[in-house]
Amino acid sequence: MAQMIISVGREFGSGGRVIAEELAKRFNIPIYDRHLITEIAEKTDLSPEEVEKYNEAPKMKIFSRRVNGFSNSIEDNIAEMQFNFIDEKAKSGESFVVVGRCAETKLRKYPELISLFVLGDMDEKVKRVMKIYEVSEDEARDLIIKKDKKRKRYHNYHCSGHWGDSRLYDLTVNSSRLGIEKTIDILEKYILARIGK
Repeated sequence: MAQMIISVGREFGSGGRVIAEELAKRFNIPIYDRHLITEIAEKTDLSPEEVEKYNEAPKMKIFSRRVNGFSNSIEDNIAEMQFNFIDEKAKSGESFVVVGRCAETKLRKYPELISLFVLGDMDEKVKRVMKIYEVSEDEARDLIIKKDKKRKRYHNYHCSGHWGDSRLYDLTVNSSRLGIEKTIDILEKYILARIGK
């Protein structure tokens, strides 16, 4: 099988991670998301919990600086390690799905890249977050706003394009319109069309 790289950007509560996991299963390829945390932890003196804390987090500007091109920011260094990891995987010819990590930009040089962005209607995202995290409607809404703000800051710090801007992606889809399963079906068909099957 020819190389296939699928990047999935997502709004919190849109089901983007579930969609990415199911696409990985359907195409029988690995997914890099939480797994990157373990990989980074093994290469550093940090625990997986510490890596998770700084994962997809924008750096704290007040506490960080660059010296001779190197950053003293843990957030910057973890981000760079993740970008390098997915770049090495792409360079090696491996097929995979990657969730977030600015992959639509960081892997743009690879013609095999298929970049997707999953968004959703706020009401649907709130219902989903309430169910998964067992929180109130207000807590779910606050969590969505907080998580997406963090993702946006992280992305826009590391990339020239703006997070969620449809021009950065091959396909942007609202999972609230068809539901998760049908959205996965549509994305699978799109990917098959892209790879010529």
